[in-house]
Amino acid sequence: MFVLAVFAIAAIFAGYLAPYNPTKINLANSLVPPYFQAGGTKEYLAGTDMLGRDIFSRLIHGARVSLIVTALGVFLSGAIGSILGIFAGYWGGKTDAIISRIVDVMLGFPMILLALILAVVLGPSLFNIILVVILVYWSRYARQSRAETLKVREMDYVTLARSAGCSNLTTILRHVGPNVLISLIVLATFNAGTVITLEASLSFLGAGIPPPIPSWGSMCADGRGIIVQAWWVSFMPGLAITFVVLSFNLFGDWLRDKLDPKLRNL
Repeated sequence: MFVLAVFAIAAIFAGYLAPYNPTKINLANSLVPPYFQAGGTKEYLAGTDMLGRDIFSRLIHGARVSLIVTALGVFLSGAIGSILGIFAGYWGGKTDAIISRIVDVMLGFPMILLALILAVVLGPSLFNIILVVILVYWSRYARQSRAETLKVREMDYVTLARSAGCSNLTTILRHVGPNVLISLIVLATFNAGTVITLEASLSFLGAGIPPPIPSWGSMCADGRGIIVQAWWVSFMPGLAITFVVLSFNLFGDWLRDKLDPKLRNL
């Protein structure tokens, strides 16, 4: 939670925390090593890249890109997929069959391949990356919410609500949705880490966030050709991705244990 808090603060206040303009080129200070390595200076804590841009400042602004893509991508894909999954599980019949077959088709594609195809077709931009995340991940929420709805709709309180004259929409909003929500929140927490990895992968391949906007994935790509003589160019953003994704996964494990009554006292 501490790492995620630092990540969020850095992303929100990037304009105030970054010591330098992340896109400003200064060739005179090209490939300055981190301050703890011989030849480094405290002026550039994490060193500079080939164009003399401060890596620490770019890491902070790259956190903002990752947070925007993660927050909007996870929320919108979760909302769309959850609504479709609940409708499929509650009504069944043709509605369930159509939605389930579409979900099966989406889940049948390798995630990174599907995302790469969509990113290339739509073009590199922040909006398009968010759209790619939605198109790739909504099916996961649909499958989860459908499975939970199939169990919840057979519960006695749902049957009583129907007997009392509640409409289908009222039953879904008051009785089905809140009981499905917990598992979807846990799924969203786990998916947050994978969304960051997906965005970084697309940017690394040149199909994600376009330059000169700093992105952790594109920063890793900038240093892949000079990894021996300037290891910090790729290592620093790679380390940031590792810490944040690992923190999201650990937080998801903790949240699942706390919200699941079967695991709470183990």
